[in-house]
Amino acid sequence: MQQKKIKIIISGGGTGGHIFPAIAIANALKNKVQDIQILFVGAKGRMEMEKVPANGYPIVGLWISGFQRRLTIDNLMFPFKVLVSLYRSRKIIKEFQPDVVVGFGGYASGPMLQAAAKMGISTAIWEGNSFAGVTNKILAKSTTKIFVAFDGMERFFPKEKIVQAGNPIRQEVTELEGKRAEALRFFGLNENKKILLVIGGSLGALTINESIQKNLELFKQNSLQVIWQTGKNYYETAKEVVKPFENYGIKAFDFISHMDFAYAVADLVISRAGAIAISELCSVSKPVILIPSPNVAEDHQTKNAMTLVNNHAAVLVRDSEARQKLGPILIDLLNNIPEQQLLQENIKKLAFKDSANNIADEILKLIK
Repeated sequence: MQQKKIKIIISGGGTGGHIFPAIAIANALKNKVQDIQILFVGAKGRMEMEKVPANGYPIVGLWISGFQRRLTIDNLMFPFKVLVSLYRSRKIIKEFQPDVVVGFGGYASGPMLQAAAKMGISTAIWEGNSFAGVTNKILAKSTTKIFVAFDGMERFFPKEKIVQAGNPIRQEVTELEGKRAEALRFFGLNENKKILLVIGGSLGALTINESIQKNLELFKQNSLQVIWQTGKNYYETAKEVVKPFENYGIKAFDFISHMDFAYAVADLVISRAGAIAISELCSVSKPVILIPSPNVAEDHQTKNAMTLVNNHAAVLVRDSEARQKLGPILIDLLNNIPEQQLLQENIKKLAFKDSANNIADEILKLIK
């Protein structure tokens, strides 16, 4: 008798912090089960509708968006969008007939997971941050398993459902051995000078970009080379302002396709404090200055950052103070080798190994 093909729906998106972990899990599942069918469900017009097919997976979009905390046309449409998305989710489930539905946060995961739970299908959710999002708090009541990366998540979720598995990160991004020489050539940098990597997230970060622009002369004076990922919105500005500094190894990029190369050459890192960024930084164990985004629900990036700061594994600079304080704090750290070494040792201790495979195993256990 022919064995039934395993089918899994993965839902969520909105930012790289939701999409790339979901893709990492899909890849792990595919490596474990040869004959598996995976369907992604996202929100129409969002980043996942482009990134998921680019990674070789089919995706369907729901007509859903977030709820703004002010009166807008979108807010008036929100209840209608939810009803339409619930109806569409049920239709997708009936047609695809998944064994398991997994939610990765983002607008689409709410209706998809609710519909699946009501139809008696096993569900799981992933919460990468140290502070649970509203959608996941609601979904936790009906879901079977909850994958988390931080300690103390029983504050938000039923303890018996929690599986502490870390955050799934792209393995190719954190495999750095033997790549430094090639990476130096790729970026056109000098191996004898220190290199700063600046990453503001998949959409960029205005405060970080403005702070870097303000300190270009300071970096030049301290012989510090810079790989500056600006995001799309700031790239044209950055491209112009770095022109006088390019010969000193200060370079701007809208997006870095080879993050493994960037990590391989970085001596210091400046980053936002999204869950996946932190997991990657723990895995590559670099001295890091975190500037949490203030524009996220429940200020969860600051809470993520404090997990590292409390373990003396990162330096925190608040977004509101970055323009004034980032330059001096960075140069102090650059000149303090023992502190850099201590940060590296401590951040390495916080890394989870093999999260994607562990989560994939737990998902497969849910198949009835």
